[in-house]
Amino acid sequence: RLIIDWFYDKEYGGTFWALDADLSPVDTKKQIYAIAFAIYGLAELHRACGDSEALEYAVKLFHSIEDHSFDSAQDGYFEAFTRDWKPIEDMRLSDKDANESKTMNTHLHVLEAYTCLFRVWKDPLLESRLRGLIMVFEKYILGTDGHLRLFFDDSWNCGYDIVSYGHDIEAAWLMCEAADAIADEDIIAKVYAQAIEMTDTALAEGLNEDGIMLYEKSEEGYSKKLSWWPQCEAIVGCINAWQLTGDRKYFDTAVKIWDFTKTHFVDNENGGWFKRIRKDGTPVHEPKGNTWNCPYHNSRLGFELIHRLAHPAVHTEVMAW
Repeated sequence: RLIIDWFYDKEYGGTFWALDADLSPVDTKKQIYAIAFAIYGLAELHRACGDSEALEYAVKLFHSIEDHSFDSAQDGYFEAFTRDWKPIEDMRLSDKDANESKTMNTHLHVLEAYTCLFRVWKDPLLESRLRGLIMVFEKYILGTDGHLRLFFDDSWNCGYDIVSYGHDIEAAWLMCEAADAIADEDIIAKVYAQAIEMTDTALAEGLNEDGIMLYEKSEEGYSKKLSWWPQCEAIVGCINAWQLTGDRKYFDTAVKIWDFTKTHFVDNENGGWFKRIRKDGTPVHEPKGNTWNCPYHNSRLGFELIHRLAHPAVHTEVMAW
């Protein structure tokens, strides 16, 4: 109800970025990233309990993105707009992002949202766009080094040398989900192979010997930030790679990362997870809930593992290990 009644822009379509405490819009920017997450949530609500209004608004938001953000000339989706869908000077998702017209992060979560929507709404245009998003990752976003590039201009030129290990391994398994939804054998074969390559590259470069997935690397070297969410994506990514290949090393790596995570990130005293830890493994005490910190990655980790490991044959094999 909050999304449909208050975040949805009844005049121009799409969703507001933020509401004030009295539910009035405090930031009316049309951030495609945010609209994608609204589609994701509404599609999953419909999938879980058949809510027809949720599906109706997920479809409306899909059309808002397609009508205003899709780049019919050079593919992909533009990052942000004013409330009435005009060009906007500051397109950044956050202060740490580059002010570019296309980003990996937004495309990743449009891919995620469209995958979820396609599971419950087999629309031909949606399928076409989902296929197109997989192509965009293959052609423009995934570099020859096995890492995702992060920020682009209109023509997909990237002038940034930043590697985000959590996004690399998150994209690996989300692309597999998209390919599975489309159920095209040629796409599945190609995406699965890419997913293994991306997972191997992320683990080889970004996994600390202690069992923590590092945050990112730039021209200045590895980031000193040790964050909670790359651990979640690394665990799911490793389980995904294990399921694709049957190679136990991926399962064992997932267990190693989880052992470190539950020891250092999970707050067993007060509940929830710490957002960051120090190099010595002690927590940095920051708010557990804010604009960029909520139980998204770790809840999804739980849901994914329950789904992926619940089959009796899989469960028996896992317990044997």
